[in-house]
Amino acid sequence: MAANASPNADGFCVEENKDNVYETVLGEIKYLELPLGITLGSVYDDQPNAHQKFIEKLDACIRNHDREIEKMCNFHHQGFVDAITELLKVRADAEKLKVQVTDTNRRLQDAGKEVIAQTEDIIQSRIQQRNITTVVEKLQLCLPVLEMYSKLKEQMNVKRYYSALKTMEQLENIYFPRVSQYRFCQLMIENLPKLREEIKEISMSDLKDFLESIRKHSDKIGETAMKQAQQQKAFNTVLQKQNNVRYGKNKYINDGIPEPRNEIVSKQNLAVEDEEEEEGHEDEVLTAHDLVDFSPVYRCLHIYSVLGDAETFENYYRKQRRKQARLVLQPQSNMHETVEGYRRYFSQIVGFFVVEDHILHVTQGLITRAYTDELWNMALSKIIAVLRTHSSYCTDPDLVLELKNLIVVFADTLQGYGFPVNRLFDLLFEIRDQYNETLLKKWAVLFRDIFEADNYSPIPVTNEEEYKNVISKFPYQDPELDKQCFPKKLPMSQSVPQIYIQVKEFIYASLKFSESLHRSSTEIDDMLRKSTNLLLTRTLSSCLQNLIKKPHIVLTELVQIIINTTHLEQACKYLEDFITNITNISQETLHTARLYGLSTFKDARHAAEGEIYTKLNQKIDEFIQLADYDWTMVEPDGRASGYLMDLINFLRSTFQVFTHLPGKVAQTACMSACQHLSTTLMQMLLDNELKQISMGAIQQFNLDVIQCELFAGSEPVPGFHGETLQLAFIDLRQLLDLFMVWDWSTYLADYGQPGSKYLRVNPSIALALLEK
Repeated sequence: MAANASPNADGFCVEENKDNVYETVLGEIKYLELPLGITLGSVYDDQPNAHQKFIEKLDACIRNHDREIEKMCNFHHQGFVDAITELLKVRADAEKLKVQVTDTNRRLQDAGKEVIAQTEDIIQSRIQQRNITTVVEKLQLCLPVLEMYSKLKEQMNVKRYYSALKTMEQLENIYFPRVSQYRFCQLMIENLPKLREEIKEISMSDLKDFLESIRKHSDKIGETAMKQAQQQKAFNTVLQKQNNVRYGKNKYINDGIPEPRNEIVSKQNLAVEDEEEEEGHEDEVLTAHDLVDFSPVYRCLHIYSVLGDAETFENYYRKQRRKQARLVLQPQSNMHETVEGYRRYFSQIVGFFVVEDHILHVTQGLITRAYTDELWNMALSKIIAVLRTHSSYCTDPDLVLELKNLIVVFADTLQGYGFPVNRLFDLLFEIRDQYNETLLKKWAVLFRDIFEADNYSPIPVTNEEEYKNVISKFPYQDPELDKQCFPKKLPMSQSVPQIYIQVKEFIYASLKFSESLHRSSTEIDDMLRKSTNLLLTRTLSSCLQNLIKKPHIVLTELVQIIINTTHLEQACKYLEDFITNITNISQETLHTARLYGLSTFKDARHAAEGEIYTKLNQKIDEFIQLADYDWTMVEPDGRASGYLMDLINFLRSTFQVFTHLPGKVAQTACMSACQHLSTTLMQMLLDNELKQISMGAIQQFNLDVIQCELFAGSEPVPGFHGETLQLAFIDLRQLLDLFMVWDWSTYLADYGQPGSKYLRVNPSIALALLEK
């Protein structure tokens, strides 16, 4: 039984567990949401008769619920009945109330129609007010944009383009984002690029007008700048001279060239007067920058900078200015003919670089110092080439001097603006040589005119005033002449003081070129001495040589030329002192050049002496040609020939003029004349055309030779010792003695002996004459 009981117990337990599962499932069915697939699936878990058991269990549960519902209904049934009874009682009252409510509603509806209408009006008004408020708010938001755009238009109209660009930036960055949703804003935004392009085009057009304007007016700009540089330099020079005078320093012309004190005072007075006149017009003088309106450049630069296209503008500006530089540097073909051509050329260049210098200093990055330096170096090379070419055509020293002054002002002006000008001053040294050449040519004409106008006679002075007038022009001192009474004569002719004055004028003219060259006194002294040496050794020497060689110059004029050169030679030391006083450089200074006037005048004097000898011999030949000997005469005339007496008288008068010559010159001329006369007479005897000579002719010829010997013995020129001059006729005398005495035995016996009586007789000559 125990065994049987155990299975039953296990079955009971299983059945009980299964019932619990069904309870759980039913509980989930009650309270869980659909779907119930999982819950219902647990009912059919491999249990036999599970479905039937679940149905039974479900039916039992339904019966339980039905019983509970029936209990609940029984409990509330009386209350329900009572409620129905109450409702039936109030039904009549409810109908009355409905009628009353309906009537009241109708009356209210009728009474509220006007209120509804007014309410709708109020609603519409409120809507309109809200819309107005919204519009006002939107307009307040748009008005600043419109005002700024209107301002932009106004700025465009009055050509305030830089401000217009700034306004555009404000519109784009501040105002347009606030109203970007509106169409008008989009139109404005689309229009701004067009306005920017318009501004760029207008500003570029203004720049082109500006460039054209400064191209046309660059000469006026440069002229004003150069004038101001001159005024400043003149003012500084006056101050320097006043300080030099005040402190007792050496007085220099501009850059170290001294002047006589009276010239300094006079120039200072003139400078002060000019300064006072300039002060009266000071308010009228405009600076170079006042003549140019640079605002188009500033505007264009600012505009392109704001537009982020500054590099394009810079490149365009530099390119155009380079083109203008090439045009400015191109000279006119006839520029060298007048100083105005050079002045205009320099003014244009100065005006160009004054503008560039101003642009360099007032703009940031438009041009650079490297750019201006490159442009200036290019221009300087072109300028130097142009000046070399055109200055070579200048033949007028005054024009060359004006050119030099213009170059100095040009260089000083641009140097004041920071441009290097050393190459220009180097060029001036080249032009200085050309200037000296033109001076030499001019002074050659002056010297020739002076020589042509000279009468080659000593200068007569009739009173003290005339004497002092000559002495003031030429440094001549002669104590013996001072003791003589008036009227008297100075040994030199009129050309001497005139030549001396012209040499000094040449020195002054050469000095003018040295002014303002920024050179020391030593260099200026050296330049003056070299140019003066060229004048003396080349120009004056050439003029003297040509003068001496002229066929119309007679002996007396040649004698006067020798005297003149002697006095000019003596005056050279005064010319050196003159240069020393100008430059204040002592002659004892090392490397100081000396004047070569001594050699110049010596050469001229030697040439004149040679010409005297030649002309004197020619004159002798002319007299000899008048000889008319009868070579067959039996008896001589008993007196010398007429032509010979005329010749001797000519020589005697001529040698009297030689008393003013240096002793050796006169003696040499006299000896040369006698020797030439002796030789000519000898050749007359030995002439091949002369076939026969009589003893009468020999005797007549001997009479002429005797007159020659008497002339030589009369000492026509002082300084000969004994019979020195007579030795010129010794050959002729011994030959004639041989034939007159007919001492051929002695001649033949003593021939070749040092003590021979006929030592100078050549056998061939004696034989030729003997045959005749």
